[in-house]
Amino acid sequence: MNINDIPVRVMGPGSQQSKLGEPPSYIDMPSDMARYDPPLMPGPDEVRHLAGAREAMQWLQAALTQCDATRQRQLADLTQIDEDSRKLVNQILGEGEVSISYDGTPRAQVQESVLAGIWRTFYFDDEDQIAIDLLEVADVPHIVSARLERAQPIDTTEPTSAADVPNAMPILVELEDRRLDYEQNGKTHSINLTLLPLSQSELEFIDMRLGRGPVDVLSRAYGKCEVISTKSANVWWVRYFNSMGTLILNTLEVTDVPQVVVAASEDIRDSSSRLNEILQPYWPDSA
Repeated sequence: MNINDIPVRVMGPGSQQSKLGEPPSYIDMPSDMARYDPPLMPGPDEVRHLAGAREAMQWLQAALTQCDATRQRQLADLTQIDEDSRKLVNQILGEGEVSISYDGTPRAQVQESVLAGIWRTFYFDDEDQIAIDLLEVADVPHIVSARLERAQPIDTTEPTSAADVPNAMPILVELEDRRLDYEQNGKTHSINLTLLPLSQSELEFIDMRLGRGPVDVLSRAYGKCEVISTKSANVWWVRYFNSMGTLILNTLEVTDVPQVVVAASEDIRDSSSRLNEILQPYWPDSA
């Protein structure tokens, strides 16, 4: 073969065809990944006199040890703490990856701290003012793990237009069967909707039949995860998004609380060590 007969493919800038006047396109780059950053703290001499904050942190150190040993949640009421001490507690704990809203009675907001397994729960009165301020150490906040008192079963009756949602009804029947099985035997179950041939109208039909419960969780790490309770106890809708906001996994889970919300025991143990390191310059006799 003559060298002139060998086909040549041109590569590099300007070698690819594009429509005239169109700007170049680029692949979306992922956003920043959440990570642990130690809180910015004031000088030790500025805060050593804050007895309320010191007592709260001493309680928290003991509660982390107790929770790690017994796996039982620990609660402290900070409602009456003085405002300067509250600000310092907020500064020490910071805001972590998980935020929770509870649209029940009473309404509440929960924020995980930068230390896993440490939660702040705020209950609101009728005028949207904070009525109770709780500090909690647990793998899952109590307001999430508490079961609904009158959770309704899943509606599996055939709709009049069943032909429009042919794949939705078997999913609802399976969910109700697995929900009852979980109540009796504690066996968890998950349905991956991403892999199923479901239309948008079918997803909306499932959403309508399941209804919305009071708990709404947002977990932000590499991407984000939305966890939504339904009106049926132990049935959750869990959606995972990548760092560019694209839905990559859509599941229905039958369980007490989805694992994405649960703080692992080793993380709680690590939080105890980190808290001691944070407090050592301020109250060395208690760290």
